[in-house]
Parts: sequence; structure tokens; C-alpha cells
Amino acid sequence: MSSRDVVPAEPVYEGELVDDVPVIAGASGGRFTNWWMRSRRVPEAFRSRQASKDAVTWLVRAPFRFVGAVGRGLIVVVRAWRRWVRVGDYREAAENAEKLADKFVEIRALTLFRWKVSGVVLGAAVVAVFLADLVYGSVALWIVGAVGSVALAVTGRRKDGSPGRKAVLAGPRTLTWTMDPQVLVDAFRDAKLIGKDESLRLVERATRVGDGWSVTVDLPATRKADDVIKHRDALASALAVDEVQLIVERVRGRGGHAGRVFLWVADEDPYAGPPLRTPLLDVEVWDAWRPVPFGRDARNRRVDLPLVWTSLLVGAIPRQGKTFATRLATAGLILDPYTQLYVFDGKGGKDWDAAEQVAYRFVCGDELEHVQAVRDHLVELVAEVQSRYARMATLDDETCPESKITPAISRDASLGMPITAVIIDEVQVFLENPMRQEVGGKKTTIGAYIADLLAYLVRKGPAAGIVVILATQRPDSNTIPSRLRAVLGSRFALRVMDWRDSNIVLGEQMNTRGYDASTLLPSHKGVGILRPDGETDAGADVLAVTVRTYYMPNPEWRVICARGRALREAAGTLSGHAAGDDTTRAIDPAAVVKALGAGVEPGLPEPLASVVDYLGDGLDEREFVPTAELAEALEVEPTGFAREMAESGCKPVRQYVPDGNGGTRRVRGYMTADIRAAVADFGSQGGVGRELE
Repeated sequence: MSSRDVVPAEPVYEGELVDDVPVIAGASGGRFTNWWMRSRRVPEAFRSRQASKDAVTWLVRAPFRFVGAVGRGLIVVVRAWRRWVRVGDYREAAENAEKLADKFVEIRALTLFRWKVSGVVLGAAVVAVFLADLVYGSVALWIVGAVGSVALAVTGRRKDGSPGRKAVLAGPRTLTWTMDPQVLVDAFRDAKLIGKDESLRLVERATRVGDGWSVTVDLPATRKADDVIKHRDALASALAVDEVQLIVERVRGRGGHAGRVFLWVADEDPYAGPPLRTPLLDVEVWDAWRPVPFGRDARNRRVDLPLVWTSLLVGAIPRQGKTFATRLATAGLILDPYTQLYVFDGKGGKDWDAAEQVAYRFVCGDELEHVQAVRDHLVELVAEVQSRYARMATLDDETCPESKITPAISRDASLGMPITAVIIDEVQVFLENPMRQEVGGKKTTIGAYIADLLAYLVRKGPAAGIVVILATQRPDSNTIPSRLRAVLGSRFALRVMDWRDSNIVLGEQMNTRGYDASTLLPSHKGVGILRPDGETDAGADVLAVTVRTYYMPNPEWRVICARGRALREAAGTLSGHAAGDDTTRAIDPAAVVKALGAGVEPGLPEPLASVVDYLGDGLDEREFVPTAELAEALEVEPTGFAREMAESGCKPVRQYVPDGNGGTRRVRGYMTADIRAAVADFGSQGGVGRELE
């Protein structure tokens, strides 16, 4: 192809033919619109088209709403005047007192007087308006009409949530008693804590305390503070707050009495927010004789847990912070180089691995060999308690004044009596082992034998410097026998399934006193109810307190344990498993069995012992005793009482008893023959091996 055949062409563009020419807004108008829509200084409502529509609608409806409000206000005023002129308040008071006939003459006279007052006031108002019209003209009438209509409109306005002519839902209730004490009185009445004609006496005015409001009141003479604590949820509902925000305490000691109540209401959930770091991470060494920092209560007061002279039971369902709480209690003991630790982990995980480097005895696992190792270590410790009492008996009164261990004795290496803590996580693994063995010539199970050993240590160990800490995720009567549970000092219950499990951990009838761990929220990890055996910062007279425990995850736990090992190495107190010595010293089994027989079960278990003591000679003379009679005499909760009696071998039956009117009625109760059989069965077993297969 020749060059003359190539013809240059213009560029080709693709496009669309548009007939309408867009109108370009002025530069100044565009800038103003852009600034108005984007500026943070302009409220969001003014930048919304819907807000403009709402404003126009409001302006259109305003005159009609004003007229309606004036009409409602007029009705309200007329009704109020009618009630006043008819002496409605005085009439109702006379009717309630059933003295309306006696007060009829007085009511009639007062009614006539108020009619006269109304006539005089109305006549004076008409004259005043007439004179104003003569002096100032029609302007006065307009002013009077405007002021009157505005006043009527304000009186008849529809408040949020207040039903008018239309059926509407009531608005949300809010906490207003901090500004109006009458609302607090009404809340007590709504919760049926005081009568309709009763009131409260203000001891201390409502003041800000932390992140909430506090007030102290006196109840009427016939009311008790314990009833307010028991019905805390009803009072919280009346105050329109969640029950976790309401703290109710009885004021005791000096300045308090059975009817004085302290209330504290948090502004919001006091147990929400980020975890609380344990202060033990900031200390190098801790004294085991000092209470261990455990957590904070709802008012953000620090709660310390005393451990020496007592024991601790921690119960919760899985994943509620049970192991974390147990490690918190143990951390203070680890940071004291003069303490010995027996650490037994029935879970078999890594939660307690870090404690292996400081433990005098350490067992981790749920196999039979692990259960047997725990049994042998506890037998060794029971023998050690016997030896300590024998050695303390030889000390002079200056060194050992009260046959109890002292801080000086616990730190004297020559005496060999340090504070010794037994920490068992998932204790149900060891207590429920069904392997049978012979103890003192009697057949029992390893689990029952371990329960007897622990009960001995809890009973007699504290004076010898023994601290027992048990944790379980199965807080029921079958897991922890009553003979062991009854002697445990401090209790800490995180969230459990129902009130029965809560009572097993905290003690009988604690739910009727207002302390029920089953009501804790699932989102409140590490929050539980602490029933301390000793004084805390929350007050020596506080029965129990809800605590949010400090948070100490595995990395921080390992730091604590490593610090504890370094302290022991520096003090020369590292021994036992941590030092590579797992040798268990030889123990005389007969001496241990004798100690168990003398220390674990000196009498019948509760409540069987109380029943026998109450019946006395009636145990042989009577054939049947009603449950209601025993529950009232022993002041126990019937359901828990029946469960514990069943554990002792007494099952309730139904029998006909006289009703006092010549007839009979069928009631539940116990045959005295069954009670005598349970007593005989207990005596034949000698207090060992109660948990047989």
C-alpha cells in the first residue's frame, strides 16, 4: 500500500447528547450549603431534612395543642376547686376512721365556709378585671386572658408518660428519691416494707458517696432492718434500679439498732468495667498473718480476706472465676517465705503449675494414684497437727500463752511450726472417689476418708497454724458432706445454679437473709458473695458482702509464684516438693484413726444432734414428730432441713395427727423409730466412713 492511500483522521470520542443544560449554583451559595452541612458547630437536628419537617409540623399543630392544653387545664382546676370546696381530704379521713357521722356537722360547716370564700374571691376578681378595663382599656383584658390561658395550658399539659384522653403507655420510671424523700417513702410502701399509714425517719440526709447516693433511715417501731435486707429486690424494683445497684445494710453497734437501715444506690452497675488488678503484684513480700487483698465491694471499698485461724470454701459453676478467687487467697501465703503449701489440683490442668515451684506437697491430676497421694499427704498433716499440739504443751507461757500458734512461733525454724495451707481445687474429685479401703478395722471409701481428714484439719488445725482452702464447681450436699461443710469458716460463692447450691456454700437460710449467689448476673465474672469469718473493711458486723475479686491471670500468677520461690530461697525455707523432696514421713495409722475418732465426730452430725437434743425423753415416748414442729423449734429452713435429715438416714413420712378441733389432719414428719435407727447406725460406724457406696 502506497503512502498516498493513508489519510489522517480526527480523534473519535464516545459521548451522549444532552439537551438540558445544568444550572450551576453560585459559588457563594454552594460554599454556605457545604459549610452548613459539614460544620460541627451546627447541631445535627438542624442539618436534617426530617428535623425541618418536624419543626413545620410542630408549628402547624401548636395552636391546636395549646387550645387542648387550656381545656385540660380548665378541667383540672375545676376538679381541684370542687374537691377543695367539698372538703374531700377531710371527708376521706373521716371515712377511713369510720367517724363520718360524728364529723358531719363540722364537714358541713367547713363546706359552707369554703363556698363563701369562693364567692368572695370570684367577685373580687371580676371587680378587679372590670376596674382594669376601665382604667387601661381592652389591653388589660387581653393581658389577663393571655396570662390565664398560659397558666391553664401549663397546668393541663401532657407530661411524658402521663395518660391523657388517649390510652398510652406509661413512661420509664427513674430514680428520683435523691431529690424527693417522699419517693423513698413511697418505694418502701410499694415494696410492702412499711404500712400505708407508716413513714420513715431520716437519720442522715441523702449524700453522694462514691459513684452513688447514700441515706440512713429509721423504720417504724414494728419493722426490722432484716426484713428490708431480705426483700432487697422488691425495694430495688420500687426504686427503679437493678438489685445489684442497691446495697442495704443494717446499722449495728454504736448508733445503730434493729430498725436502722443504711441504703446506697449506685448510679450504674458497680460490677461492670475493666478488671481490677491485684495490689499483691506491687509488693515484694507479704505477711500471712495479715488479711489478703481479695477484691472490692460495690462501694469500691477494699475487701481483705483473713485466712489465719479460719478456713475457706469457694463454690461456683464452671467459668465464673472460682480458680482465680482461690489463687488470690493463696497469693498472699505464697509471698510469705515462712509458709508451707500443700497444693492439690483435681482438675489436672495448668492453672496451678506455677505453684509447683513453691509447694511443700504438690499433686495435680484425677487418677487413683493422685487421690491416694492426697490421702497420704493429709494423713501426714493430721499427724503433724497432733505433734504440734504436743510440742506447744511443752512451751512456756511467754512463748505460747494460749496453746495457739503465734507469729513468733510460726517463724521460728527451730520449732518447725510454720503457717501451713492446704489448697484443694476441684475438691469433689477427691471426695467422691469410690475406691474402698479399710480404716481402723472398718470399710469405707477413700473419698469419705479424705472428708474425715479434712474435717479434722478444719476443726483442730487453725490453732496449730493450719489453713484449709477448698474450691469446687459442684457445691451440693453429696459432694461436700455436712460434717465438713459445717466447720468451714469463711465462704465465698460465685454464681451457682439455684438458691440451694448458694445455701450449701454460704450456709443455711442465707437466701432468706437476702444473700443468694444464684441471682448474680452471668456477665459478672469474678463477682461473688463473701461470708467472712473475721473482720473486713466492709465492717465487722456485716454478715456477708458482694465482692468483685481482683483479676490475676496466668502470667501475673507465675510472677507471684516465682517471687515466692525467690523469697524462700533467700530465707532458706524452700523444702519438700519444691526442693525435690517428695518423701512422706512414716505415720502411725492407729494414731491418726484415734485422732479422727476423737476430733472429727465427737457427737452426732447436725441437724440430727439438735433433733435428739430437742426431743429428749420424747425420742422414746413419742412415735411421730411433725416437720413443722422441728423447723420452728430449731429455727431452720424446712427444705434444707429435710435434705440434711435424709443424709443422716431419716426420710420424712406422712401421718395423721389431731388438729385440735376433734378431727385429724395429715402432715409430714419423722418417725422416732427412724431417728433412733439413724443414731444407732451412726454410733456403730464411729464417725468414719459415712459416705459408703
